Amino acid sequence: MSFWQLVSAELKAIVADKAIAVTLFGGVLFYSVLYPLPYLHQVPTEQQLVVVDLDRSSLSRRLIRHADASAKVSVIGQVTSISQAQSWIESGRAHGLLVIPEGFRRDLLLGKGVTLSYGGDASYFLIYSAVAEGLVTAGMDAGKQVQLLGMLAKGEAPKQANLSLNSVKINSVPAFNPSLGYTPYVVPGLFLLILHQTLLIGTGILGAGQWRRKGYWRDVSPLQLVCGRISAFMLIYLFFSSFYVGFCFYWYQVSVQASLSLVALWMLPFLLATSAAGIALSSLFVRRDLPTQVLLLVSMPIMFVSGFVWPLALIPEPLIWLSQVIPAVPAIMGMLELNQMGASWSSVMPKWLQLWGLFAVFFVLALYGVTRRLKSAVDETS
Repeated sequence: MSFWQLVSAELKAIVADKAIAVTLFGGVLFYSVLYPLPYLHQVPTEQQLVVVDLDRSSLSRRLIRHADASAKVSVIGQVTSISQAQSWIESGRAHGLLVIPEGFRRDLLLGKGVTLSYGGDASYFLIYSAVAEGLVTAGMDAGKQVQLLGMLAKGEAPKQANLSLNSVKINSVPAFNPSLGYTPYVVPGLFLLILHQTLLIGTGILGAGQWRRKGYWRDVSPLQLVCGRISAFMLIYLFFSSFYVGFCFYWYQVSVQASLSLVALWMLPFLLATSAAGIALSSLFVRRDLPTQVLLLVSMPIMFVSGFVWPLALIPEPLIWLSQVIPAVPAIMGMLELNQMGASWSSVMPKWLQLWGLFAVFFVLALYGVTRRLKSAVDETS
């Protein structure tokens, strides 16, 4: 059997196996829609707010109008007590509440401090932060209006009063995530993790299901089988990578800084190392269901130690050291630096060389594991 005949046989085996086909083709396409779907609006806006106005003054009504004008919250009603507002939140009718205390206008005009109380359902941290941010902004605007009235009453010129209240202006320019949304923040790293996990599962299922059976894999040397299997999966994942890093990044408006050639150069050792790691892991199993179970269990830990959803400073250092043997970890961090942050190639070179080193190590392990499995299969049949 020639090398290309072996690659063709591998591709036929992958496509003919329903479990592998569903994991690879179905999983990659399904997750490309499933994961970003809840965050297509990027940030939560217009969160329902109920108000308890105990002051019922012109200033409290102005505060309510300011809150309703905020992009973060939408005032859907007013109630007379905090207990009623809590029942609205518990029933899901509202996500937050604002309590304006009695004497709000009087105390502000007298120059006394006033406490505005707000709360919400903190089990949804994005929604709660949106409500809190919208109400803090509205409260600060109302406070500035009162201060402006006080300055004007003292005879200060309107222009000078405005300058005194707004002496410092902040020009906020978000870097790497212009929309400040969740999708550009999590999708780039998550898509690489999906490629990593599906590739490991696919190679794991294929190998685990073949070791105890007869087939073309016994007619070639272990070196040929490892090289042919890596080549077959590489052909498939070149398409998947192009779909994720190319089409999906632009579709979900992910910031792209690197050129196509640099991205391809980065993805090459990542896919090679992951393919070799999957073949090495497959030699540890003889049941087809085990690779999926084991790799799904470690998906969340890998995502956290990759450093794109949780600060590495808050993760124990031994876990960070151990995670460096997982191809997804340096690949995700390097891709984020290169493609989303615009880092130079020289700054990500150590991680790129690390991926090549992992490929070399896993290739040797895969060759050893396949040799051992094929030899034991021959011994069992003889």
